[in-house]
Amino acid sequence: MDRDFLIDLFADFGPVTIRKMFSGFGISADGTNFALALRSGLYFRADEQSIPQFEAEGSKPFQYQTRAKTVTVNSYWELPARLFDDSEELSVWARTALAAAQRAALKKRPKARKVAVKKAAAKKPSARKPAAKKAMKKKFAKKK
Repeated sequence: MDRDFLIDLFADFGPVTIRKMFSGFGISADGTNFALALRSGLYFRADEQSIPQFEAEGSKPFQYQTRAKTVTVNSYWELPARLFDDSEELSVWARTALAAAQRAALKKRPKARKVAVKKAAAKKPSARKPAAKKAMKKKFAKKK
């Protein structure tokens, strides 16, 4: 799949950003990646709400092979082949995939905040040292 084909494919969905990723492209809308176009096919983001829809179509989750095993990525599922000929229905599936990606992003945010708070807390003592030194200098200056 090339970039022009993907732009045409998502025409009914709306504007998408297509960036090179791995052996293909990452497809995003509103800053959220919701699809992968790889050599092996087009995969949409899925979650517990949308996976049954993919299963009903006989789709499989994204898989790749390492030296030791086959890895299954259950958050991306192959788009049913029939949707390549129906851009209106494809846009409905794309909206569902975008919603799944947005829900996943919301679940990840609290973890990022905790890390940021821990980093900020770790930096505070070093920021206090100069102030503590200043206070000590004032204290000793008064005694002299």
